[in-house]
Amino acid sequence: MCDTMVALGNTTKDGNVIFAKNSDRQPNEPLLMVRVPRQTHVEGARLKCTYITIDQARETYDVLLFKPSWMWGAEMGANEFGLNIGNEAVFTKVKQGPPSLLGMDLVRLALERCKTSTEALHLITDLLAQHGQGGNCGYEKNFVYHNSFLIADRTSAWVLETAGPYWVAERVKDVRAISNRLSIGKDFDLAHPEVVDYAVSRRWCKSAEDFDFARCYSNPLITRFSGSESRQSICSTRLEKEKGQITVQTMMDILRSHEEKANSKGVFTRSSLGSVCMHGGGLVGDHTTGSYVASLGKPFDSYWITGSSTPCISIFKPYWMTENDIVFGEDQEEEALEYWTFREEFHRLVLQNKVFELKRHLAKGAELEKQSLADIASLDANTDPQVLGTIMTRAWQAEQKLMEATINRSRPNAGNFRGSPRFRRYWQNQTQRLGL
Repeated sequence: MCDTMVALGNTTKDGNVIFAKNSDRQPNEPLLMVRVPRQTHVEGARLKCTYITIDQARETYDVLLFKPSWMWGAEMGANEFGLNIGNEAVFTKVKQGPPSLLGMDLVRLALERCKTSTEALHLITDLLAQHGQGGNCGYEKNFVYHNSFLIADRTSAWVLETAGPYWVAERVKDVRAISNRLSIGKDFDLAHPEVVDYAVSRRWCKSAEDFDFARCYSNPLITRFSGSESRQSICSTRLEKEKGQITVQTMMDILRSHEEKANSKGVFTRSSLGSVCMHGGGLVGDHTTGSYVASLGKPFDSYWITGSSTPCISIFKPYWMTENDIVFGEDQEEEALEYWTFREEFHRLVLQNKVFELKRHLAKGAELEKQSLADIASLDANTDPQVLGTIMTRAWQAEQKLMEATINRSRPNAGNFRGSPRFRRYWQNQTQRLGL
């Protein structure tokens, strides 16, 4: 389960394209921050993705990835050209195929091989035609699905929605949000050549004139229980309301938002499948394991990363794809895992009501974000890259210092998980399995 959004430059306050995503996955599934540099590969080289091996490209680009710890692909990410992609699980009537490319593999392949949103759209559809999509996407339990994608660069964006080998694509005109549901209906700009004929042959629609991709291809039952309608509505409503004034802060606020009933009953005492900031603990649904915002354009492409779960209690830190060692290399996945797990301990302490002066901690985190936003607002095209390094280092070190102080002070406190007996058992079991 996930939510992804984009606002093109004609709707943002500074004219930049702003992209954002929450990655919602199983609560104990670490989402790692990984930077992979540009590389060249020998002719005929092969590439092992999560389940299958395919031909490698002669050159792959510098990429920033947010990837589940156990798979090759990524939930979301960016590359050196400002291309950003996020994927969503969608539930369709088309039968699942054998293990092949996962949606996360397709995200990473496009980031490594493409410069623009249109180029990425065509690469993903070509790979679908050549290799198909399929395979278990779950961490501690089996979970299979098809995928939709939001693909953005500095000037344009596309929504690509798939059902097995079939797909349709819509060019984004201003703002767009996608969730765990097919959302493209009768109006699309590109499509698989057989997408209509297949739906008619299956009697999902009567004729080409009757064709609506979302209505014809959706599995209505699973889609309904995914909570996607509520989450997509929260995102779309806020974006539409703030057209012309959308900022990075707007996207952060949306990624942290909860449905009304979750706020009224307490977000740390019950699950919240319908919230953009998803909280696990129910019979169905996942938990937001990582959050990310990208501002693409002048003076630099800027990224905002939590590196942790549960954005409503996390701190976004600024990042630029300069030469730096803030994000982990592909050979440092153990360190990346430790970084995520340490912050996940803070989330579990919050669930147990053990955090010492939580409001004070959150206020300090908000101050750190405010300072970083102010630092970035002062930048221009002539800013020395060393200044960017100073801003990054200060923000990431300050967050680390705050997290260490709060966690170390909170560990000895007595406390129990709150909420219903089912909710308490859920998080007790999750926390024991995580080894906290």
